[in-house]
Amino acid sequence: MVNIKRLVDNFVNLVKIDSLSMQERQMVDALTSILEGMGLSAYEDNTGEKIGGNAGNLICTVKGSKDVPPILLMAHMDTVTPGNGKTPVIENDIIKSDGTTILGSDDAAGIVCILEALRVIKENAIEHGDIHVVFTVAEEVGLLGAKNLDYTTINAKYGFVLDDGGQIGGVAVKAPSQNIIDITIKGKASHAGIAPEKGVSAIQIAAEAISNMKLGRIDHETTANIGIIKGGQATNIVCDFVEIKAEARSRDKNKLDSQTAHMRECMEKAAEKYGGSVEFKSELEYPAFVINEDDDIIKILKKAAAAAGLELSLEETGGGSDTNIINGMGIQAVNICIGMDKVHSVNEQIKIDDMVRAVEFLVEIIKAVE
Repeated sequence: MVNIKRLVDNFVNLVKIDSLSMQERQMVDALTSILEGMGLSAYEDNTGEKIGGNAGNLICTVKGSKDVPPILLMAHMDTVTPGNGKTPVIENDIIKSDGTTILGSDDAAGIVCILEALRVIKENAIEHGDIHVVFTVAEEVGLLGAKNLDYTTINAKYGFVLDDGGQIGGVAVKAPSQNIIDITIKGKASHAGIAPEKGVSAIQIAAEAISNMKLGRIDHETTANIGIIKGGQATNIVCDFVEIKAEARSRDKNKLDSQTAHMRECMEKAAEKYGGSVEFKSELEYPAFVINEDDDIIKILKKAAAAAGLELSLEETGGGSDTNIINGMGIQAVNICIGMDKVHSVNEQIKIDDMVRAVEFLVEIIKAVE
């Protein structure tokens, strides 16, 4: 039932559109035109104004004829860098970037799979309940679109986000909370050649603290990372100021709290040792979610996978997505694998057959809701 040429053409056209985070205007306009061409009405919310971007979330409701719980289908419109001037290359069953930019299958593939599924159910007169469709902005920079969506207009019971890599049939049912950590280390400046002993090196404090930290893979549920370090003015000045951006993630709140406290303690001990000071700020970026195997949404997925001839794989992920936010808002949601590979790199690619099978899976999900 999937029109493969239409699916590929839509994907290629969408990935060519520049749509960096906070700069999704062209994508919103293109998708509005596509939805209207399908006979649907879409509107843009005011998220762009709230977050300082040039566009808001795009929202559309497809009315159903079947008395079943409404569902939410979601994908995001923004991409990471280098994401301007993308040139997709088709080689047999694979669509990839030309090697100078990302491809943008994250998450144009999710968008086109949703659009094609809507076309399939319409063209084949498939009965379904109400379907809310939301294409979000600024997912890649903190899930800002999902965070600022007005959920009073979305009365969905179940949510299906199409924004995961891996084998078709894979579904993320567990994802971690993330703490964003901002650290400021203050030392004391002094001439590095004449009076280094009168200075306090913020870099030395940072180095010792980081060397004492547990980082990377802490356990199967928990990770931590130092991502950005900035500081120093010149080689002949003892550095008096360092800024660090870090993160900690875990699917277990107690472990997340413990890891964050550990990172704070390492910083404070090093600062005390060398006579400096530390400002340590931690903020929850998004909550964890856990979907249990006996939850109703899993019954829907099992039925749909069987109908689509897929093996359902319930998976844990270490990444966050709009799915975290949706679950936090009371909509039972999962993140569905659509086959994108090597995302956030210039080697990004996706198989056409994977997108086709993802559409077939999504159509069966829509049919399985009861």
